[in-house]
Amino acid sequence: MTCQVKVLPSGHTFGVEAHETILEAALRQGVGLPYGCRDGACGACKGKVVEGEVSQDGFQEKALTSAEQAQGMALFCCARPQGDVSIEVREVTGMGDIQIKTLPCRVEKIEKIHDVAVLKLKLPVSERLQFRAGQYIDILMKDGKKRSFSIANAPHDDAFLELHIRHQPGGSFSEYVFHEMKEREIMRFKGPMGSFFLREESDKPIIFIASGTGFAPVKGIIEHAIQHGITRPITFYWGARTKADLYMAELAEGWAAAHPHIQYIPVLSEALPEDNWTGRTGFVHQAVLEDFSDLSGHQVYACGAPVMVEAAHGTFTRERGLPEDEFFSDAFFLAKDMGGGK
Repeated sequence: MTCQVKVLPSGHTFGVEAHETILEAALRQGVGLPYGCRDGACGACKGKVVEGEVSQDGFQEKALTSAEQAQGMALFCCARPQGDVSIEVREVTGMGDIQIKTLPCRVEKIEKIHDVAVLKLKLPVSERLQFRAGQYIDILMKDGKKRSFSIANAPHDDAFLELHIRHQPGGSFSEYVFHEMKEREIMRFKGPMGSFFLREESDKPIIFIASGTGFAPVKGIIEHAIQHGITRPITFYWGARTKADLYMAELAEGWAAAHPHIQYIPVLSEALPEDNWTGRTGFVHQAVLEDFSDLSGHQVYACGAPVMVEAAHGTFTRERGLPEDEFFSDAFFLAKDMGGGK
């Protein structure tokens, strides 16, 4: 049985087959629902069921609390309609014209910087991947599992797809990348996916906040903004434990040096004596709180460790007046990728 879903306030409608979640059906038909992990963990696809009923399971309590469920909220990556439903959710424009593909690719180059492997993937000559800066792809493994990693390059620079993979001891995929993967190896991936990309229709100042390899999608977005002459004020906070963990610091410093509207602020939580660190210290979201007493006129894009993303969302909206609909995030869940990617 096909159930009909009506999206408010846009009025868009689409059908959901019995085997699909609401999000799966929306993506299949080019309807721009927001989403991140697709696994009930991040909460990015949360919205309200206005009419009708849905069933949902397999999600984490922190992504959808009991109180939110009682208010009619649902995670559309886990929700299956029990008949026709109407939902209320903030749609994402510009997603419907991008096709999700499954493609082969060749590992063109593996560069290891500290504990991060920078992969350059080459697509077949006859293929091109259209994507929005900040989106991610799923690497499809031979055992049927997948590993999700953000695309670190901007769409205009698409000779290769660039991925940043942090080494996680015991992580099956990252161990493979660091110890067994060879250049010219063939892999398959599916993408692009995700709604973590710049809302270009806005003219608000932008705050990017990243931890670890959360730098990867931010890199793609900032390079896209530079390429397209977007001069909205950008403040980029990059949090890491030690100086070496800021594995492309020179690149970020170069953006700030070349473009007056871009400010780069690195923050270390566990600086080593040999780092001779004189910059900001502590938690990266706390640095934003120290610098901004009012975020009501800003957009914030947060990417990296879930604990950082959650802390930023909570404090920015509660304590600094950031509107809920101006916070965009992509949390990296290690249980899913087992290798420090998305």
